[in-house]
Parts: sequence; C-alpha cells; structure tokens
Amino acid sequence: MAKKSSIARNNKRIRLVKKYQENRNNLKNITNDPKKSFEEKMEARKQLALLPKNSSPVRVRNRCQKTGRPRAYMRFFGLSRISFRDLALRGHLPGIKKGSL
Repeated sequence: MAKKSSIARNNKRIRLVKKYQENRNNLKNITNDPKKSFEEKMEARKQLALLPKNSSPVRVRNRCQKTGRPRAYMRFFGLSRISFRDLALRGHLPGIKKGSL
C-alpha cells in the first residue's frame, strides 16, 4: 500500500488539473496560433507560467485504485498487476481467466 500522503498529493494534482484545464488549453491555443502576434504569444506564455505547477496534466501519476501502487499500472483496469492478479484469481473480473488453463 502506498503512503497516504502520496495518494493525497496525487488526488490534489487531479483536482488542480480539472480546475485549470480550460484556462490552460486557451493559453496553449494562443501560443500555437500562427495568426497571433509575437507579443500576444509571449503574454500567453507568461500567463501559462503563472499557473500552479501541479495543474499540469503531466504531473499526475497513474495509481492503482485499490492499493495506490504507482508501478505496473494497467490503464484499462485501473489496477496494478498485483491487484489485477488477485482479483482475477478470485473471479471478481468478469471475462478474465488464467492463460495456462
């Protein structure tokens, strides 16, 4: 099980990403627009830099929903390999069976 503080920090990042997503996308569109002047692009970049670091989507870490484990994450199931194997062996994941059977 991951530390509670790591899980809480990641949840805070997820909240911040959702909060600033629209503003961040607007500023990024301005910087990538070829019709905008250089000054407008630089102003948008400055505003983008003033946003909180944790509002960037790249800072969010995929974690297992059951244990919070950050490694060996299976995106389709939202679980780590250990939790996935445990639930699959118990038969809690419909349609999943062992490959050797």
